[in-house]
Amino acid sequence: MPATKLKAFLDANQVQYSVLTHSTAYTAPEIASLAHVRGQELAKTVIVKIDDQIAMAVLPASRHVDLSLLRASARAKTISLASEEEFRDLFPGCETGAMPPFGNLYGIPVLVDETLSQDREIAFNAGTHSELIRLSYATFVRLVQPTVIGFAAKAA
Repeated sequence: MPATKLKAFLDANQVQYSVLTHSTAYTAPEIASLAHVRGQELAKTVIVKIDDQIAMAVLPASRHVDLSLLRASARAKTISLASEEEFRDLFPGCETGAMPPFGNLYGIPVLVDETLSQDREIAFNAGTHSELIRLSYATFVRLVQPTVIGFAAKAA
């Protein structure tokens, strides 16, 4: 079952979405394969520290975060990947590493790579390592109101 907080938020906003169940998986390529979702449409959430503030960087699973580009795009002085210890307790009801890209539900800023805006629909972890939620990108933007910037590089 998707994270209770996320499901309640989506239902309260009368959003159309679907839940995709798959075998337990921990990496974006594994999840995309098991759920039969293209890597471009699977939005992965990477937790970063921007000038010592935790933020979500959301990008297609087929790409990776370019920290130099993210630092420049976010006009930050410092940037780094956050450790699990730094963010584990910030997402109650979610399995570590399976946080949905709804930072607004947790008081965390959300940065979305501009390449995701090319997708009509996106899928993302629903708070567990065995479920995804699929909804329209336009609905995601309306609900989350992320900052859309460029920071993803193609995977090598």
